[in-house]
Amino acid sequence: MEFEFFIGIDVSKNELDFAVQQGSRFLFHQEIANAPAAINTFLKELGKLLGFSLSKAIFCMEHTGIYNNHALACLHKKKAHICLEAATQIKNSLGNIRGKNDKVDAMRIAWYAYKEREGLRLWEPKREAVQQLAHLAATRLRLITVKKQLKVPLKEHVSFSPGKTSKQNIQACSHSLKAIEGDIARTERAIEEIIKADKELTRIFKLATSVSGIGKVTAVQVIVTTNEFKDISDPKKFACYSGVAPFTDDSGKLIKKARVSHMANKKVKTLLHLAAIVAIQHNQDLKRFYERKVLQEKKNKMSVINAVRNKLILRLFACVNQNRPYEKNYQKLVA
Repeated sequence: MEFEFFIGIDVSKNELDFAVQQGSRFLFHQEIANAPAAINTFLKELGKLLGFSLSKAIFCMEHTGIYNNHALACLHKKKAHICLEAATQIKNSLGNIRGKNDKVDAMRIAWYAYKEREGLRLWEPKREAVQQLAHLAATRLRLITVKKQLKVPLKEHVSFSPGKTSKQNIQACSHSLKAIEGDIARTERAIEEIIKADKELTRIFKLATSVSGIGKVTAVQVIVTTNEFKDISDPKKFACYSGVAPFTDDSGKLIKKARVSHMANKKVKTLLHLAAIVAIQHNQDLKRFYERKVLQEKKNKMSVINAVRNKLILRLFACVNQNRPYEKNYQKLVA
């Protein structure tokens, strides 16, 4: 689509900074409260601009989690064109930049939208069931993090503190730990209920967990991050997104070993690492692959585990894209 107006939005918890640009020409900047009423009022004022219409405009903003929600909801209700980009994507596209504030950031986002107008991908909201799944998965992770923050020091106290002191600490945290464990169990039940109540989620979940090593938690996280394999349907792109795909960094005669990038979804990467460890232990094909590479070919263990992570991604996406469960003893038919 061809756009005439490019609106960059710098999002923070309490304010939104709008930078309005017509073609390559900057028009004005305005700061408003990050609240639905203020956003709707600004959109009405924007509509009075000479030659402006929502069909000719695109609103671009960085992904800032829940702080985007008011702007996304208001704009989507008005059927506006929205582009939601990662902050690193915008920053890297603009080259070397110096200095920043909310107004400047909004102007840079507007310029990015204009500069990349031919290749912008329009944002579409995830289905409500997937949004609920995402929030519950995030809540579960926070609860587990809090549980670890309590349990790890308690274990250390048992080893390095007198018996009476460690017992006092354990008793002091016992009710909190039980409550957290109960909340984790309730969150996991809520996740299972959402999946069971949704036909499409049930289908994808069964296909994902049919792959050896891919457990419930990993399957849910992959479903959420790929938006039911709609936003990311290519296993190579997901491998890149999750920091599993190795990249070379050669220059002239200097040849370096291919390495994975630090620019990745660390949460997904960690889950895939755990999935690979489980797969090596319980899947005979991957176990033999790991032992051959490590014991016979003397490959680096982490490099081989990363190769197993890649194999799991390929198997997972193949199952979902082909709509069939993983077959451990698969035999290709020859015509």
